[in-house]
Amino acid sequence: MITDGLDRLLTLAQTALDEPELAGAELASRAHLSRFHFDGVVRAAGGEAPGALRRRLLLERAAYHLVRHPRRRILDVAIDAGYSSHEAFSRAFTRAYGSSPSELRADPPTAYRSLELPGVSGVHFQPPGGLRLPGERKESSMDVIKQLVVHHVESLSALIEAASALPDEVLDQEIAQSVEGIDDNPTLRGLLNGMVTQEEHWLSALRGGDWPDESDQTMAGLAARQRVAGRDYLEFVRRAVDDSTMTDTFVDTTCDPPATHSVGGTIAHVITFGAVRRTMAVGALWTAGIRDFDRADPRPFVDALAEA
Repeated sequence: MITDGLDRLLTLAQTALDEPELAGAELASRAHLSRFHFDGVVRAAGGEAPGALRRRLLLERAAYHLVRHPRRRILDVAIDAGYSSHEAFSRAFTRAYGSSPSELRADPPTAYRSLELPGVSGVHFQPPGGLRLPGERKESSMDVIKQLVVHHVESLSALIEAASALPDEVLDQEIAQSVEGIDDNPTLRGLLNGMVTQEEHWLSALRGGDWPDESDQTMAGLAARQRVAGRDYLEFVRRAVDDSTMTDTFVDTTCDPPATHSVGGTIAHVITFGAVRRTMAVGALWTAGIRDFDRADPRPFVDALAEA
């Protein structure tokens, strides 16, 4: 668990990322501690020496910039990470990542979290310029499923309460389906693009990127985008489930201003809003005469997995 004291020290460390030449003694002074006391506090609270923590964070930030800005000179990235030469940076980077800066840039990972180096404190660089702290507890996919059910039950109770003040003629009136808060003037193409973009959006946010390019909304273009987005989003969810990191947080850099979300909340959001759009898309296919499509209901899919 991150203590308030360590949180304050990490705030200093985050500020000092833009000052890679800063000496440890100066960082301790900013914390109003002696160098010995500063090192001891950080090591005791996080299990990692301040110097090792800072070097690791600077390397993680350097790896992010190598991938995020492919045209930026490696020497410039090296200097920002506190290295005086391309060679010294390459040696340190290769020891940490098992590949050189140019090799990483040529074959980047599918998710930014793959650039995180092992660290017992659980603190990592978070694009575009912050730190990601570990959740105070571990949460599994089963926890998120339970939370989704709790949300459903409580939301249903809230819906009933909200509707209780309405007259009978409103309660019994035939509904014209409202999509307020889902999509404006939805079309089948728009719904399909919305679901693909939703995956692309959260992947970009996790990587510290911008809003995805959704200009190609042809069926061939959507299929190509989904092959990549679906693969990478599944990998992100599988890793979050395997590592029980549902309570970890990240900064959504696609928002203005940037917003902080939890991994579990993001997955729950995609499941919920994806289900609405998917159901509407199946209805649009039905209207278009394609009436043998039954993939919207997850029950047969999950039943088949249980019987396998």
